[in-house]
Amino acid sequence: MAEETTQPIPEETAAQTTAPTQDETASKPTAEKTAAAPRPAARRPRPGPGSRQNRPRRTKVCQFCVEKIDYIDYKKPELLLPYISPYGKMLSRRRTGVCAKHQRRLAVAIKRARFLALLPYTAEHIRRYGS
Repeated sequence: MAEETTQPIPEETAAQTTAPTQDETASKPTAEKTAAAPRPAARRPRPGPGSRQNRPRRTKVCQFCVEKIDYIDYKKPELLLPYISPYGKMLSRRRTGVCAKHQRRLAVAIKRARFLALLPYTAEHIRRYGS
């Protein structure tokens, strides 16, 4: 019988045999696999053809600038009434379309008219029956 001789294994093949296989790496948890996956964003339905979102917005124009009114007279409540809600509150610029300069002047005029009792501080039904 022939004797078997043992030969040393070259370093290249030794490194290949000691490297972990794909099965071993798949079983080990890593930081990437343990982290929670990001949730997909919720999708909103697209607006239909007649919805408000598809309509072009009409830019509001300051009525005082159009009519070239520089002084807002507090003694004319009929001029101030469109800028007051039914509850007696001043309406915002977003709702009325008044520019910033005229909104400040309008606020002063409304406050002066209230002080002189030309405009109400509150709505009639609130004054009469309470809140």
